[in-house]
Amino acid sequence: MFNFDAVVPSIPYIFEGIGITLQIVVGATIMGLVLGILLALCKIGNVTPLRWFASFYTSIFRGTPLVLQLMIIYYAVPQVLDIKIEPIPAAIIAFGLNSGAYISEIIRAGINAVDKGQMEAAKALGIPYAKMMKDIILPQAMKNILPSLMNEFITLNKESAIVTVIGAMDIMRRAYVVGGSTFTYLEPLLIAGLIYYVMTLILSFLGRTLEKRMKRSD
Repeated sequence: MFNFDAVVPSIPYIFEGIGITLQIVVGATIMGLVLGILLALCKIGNVTPLRWFASFYTSIFRGTPLVLQLMIIYYAVPQVLDIKIEPIPAAIIAFGLNSGAYISEIIRAGINAVDKGQMEAAKALGIPYAKMMKDIILPQAMKNILPSLMNEFITLNKESAIVTVIGAMDIMRRAYVVGGSTFTYLEPLLIAGLIYYVMTLILSFLGRTLEKRMKRSD
């Protein structure tokens, strides 16, 4: 049933896609985390227009398909702005904007889970809002939301496979190219699936290890 003879020489070529996938996932995660924190602060703040903007932003990016957002960034934005965006930067921007919407909800829930007495005590001591959030509230919130953030990171890793629609040479795209050149698609796609599975196991292990270390520091 399986015939890997024609595919084996191309396995290193598929493995090279791991670097592209990691570039996209790490870049999008950093962008999504920064954006998610800013949106979460807008949502819990007292400035009504910022709360409305953050809620509207989240509803748009959670209510439309990720592949549509990716294609708008890659095809439509260059058409409107008369610029050229390479596939990898386009993927990082699209995934980062999308991830920011989900992470903002995770962080908002984490901040709300922190004992409100600490925020009231910080205000009573005259600690500025920015310093209070950076040094007191957000570090505690991060411990609460770490498992959810790791799930978002893992989901992003798997969903990054859709960048194949804009020609980014990630794991999935390379498996497809190998399938086209050898006229056998099952084996290279199985290899791609195995790579994603192993990457997910490694990320899950790193997440559990980080979570245990943060619990020991309590």
